Amino acid sequence: MKTVSVRSLRNTPGALWRSLKAAGTVALTANGVPKALVIGIEGEDLEAALAVVNRARAQLALTRLRAAAQAAGTDRLPAEEIAVEVRAVRRAR
Repeated sequence: MKTVSVRSLRNTPGALWRSLKAAGTVALTANGVPKALVIGIEGEDLEAALAVVNRARAQLALTRLRAAAQAAGTDRLPAEEIAVEVRAVRRAR
């Protein structure tokens, strides 16, 4: 994947467009750390592209939640214990 630094973007914005045209997706970095993805949508519907990105982010969040539940062992809780936990949280609110 191509990368473009924030500094390069500020000083030579054309570098982003050239990289985007060549690769289709570019990682925007600050101090060498990826901070954002720039995705080319030329000829595509903006709303449809945004919906795809949002779906992918939701799937990633769900995968992380499942991994955390598995690591904590809470993925094996019986339904009764889950109901007890839910009631306790609701009472605390």
